[in-house]
Amino acid sequence: MNLVRATLIPGKAIGSLMHIQDIFRDQATTFSFEFFPPRSDRAWEELFRSIAQLQALAPSFVSVTYGAGGSTRERTFDLIVRIQRETALTAVSHLTCVCHSRQDLGAILERYEQSGIENILALGGDPPRGLEGYDRAQDAFQHAEQLVDFIRSRPAGGRGFGIGVAGFPEGHPATPNRLRELDYLKRKVDAGADYICTQLFFDNRDFYDFRERCELAGVKVPILAGIMPITSRENLERIAELALGARIPARLLRALGRCDDSGSVANVGVHWATEQCRDLLDNQVRGIHFYTLNRSDATRRIYDSLGVKDSRALARRP
Repeated sequence: MNLVRATLIPGKAIGSLMHIQDIFRDQATTFSFEFFPPRSDRAWEELFRSIAQLQALAPSFVSVTYGAGGSTRERTFDLIVRIQRETALTAVSHLTCVCHSRQDLGAILERYEQSGIENILALGGDPPRGLEGYDRAQDAFQHAEQLVDFIRSRPAGGRGFGIGVAGFPEGHPATPNRLRELDYLKRKVDAGADYICTQLFFDNRDFYDFRERCELAGVKVPILAGIMPITSRENLERIAELALGARIPARLLRALGRCDDSGSVANVGVHWATEQCRDLLDNQVRGIHFYTLNRSDATRRIYDSLGVKDSRALARRP
């Protein structure tokens, strides 16, 4: 399949989003980027320009996060629709269970259907900040498996949405029982998920073990490896906060400890992530998903080091 989209016409809907099933059918290896919607208008415009510039890399798709409790619901929707209308990129919208009734979720999905959005990453979601003591019993769904089943029941133009779910190579912090955790993951897939996108990790052995355990459990859908380059000491702290339980190898900490300025930290972080990606590609990873924290310069450097000038050329099946 030719993945080149129509010529871009400012302000005109392109309608060029691809269903995630088509992407996995046509690409042996996918490359994708994740962003979150900023709160300020100025940051919004800067982010959109950065995302639009990714068209030169021709990623398989980009995804946009959904704030805890739906706190960025409108900005997520607006950004996803703008990506569709003003770029040639395929966009995937995150959606969470937290703070939503069935009516809320149905209305959100209907808006996406009407806007031509075909792909959703279904997540359980984190407890919302500022709502201490919030009773999750008020939510229609307590687990992502139920959300996947609900999304799968939607016709979405007759074909249905493309659905992704999260996986945790180092274990889910809320499920210390690793056997039960894998059972939960398989139930999400059995409910209708098309692929798994993992939480970030820094040691590929954790990913390979996770992938093998999925295979033993009968999980057959594509598994994308989540990579986040460390770009600063502040970024490292943010990673530790966002990815609870993330294991940062001693070798990486030792290398970062030798750095005496921010530029050196970024160099070490990009080098480490690049070597992770090289090894993943050598071991037939199904896809690499970059957590950008809204900064795509580090991932561009990784692309340059890997020699990936156009991800379609590398990813296309023979």
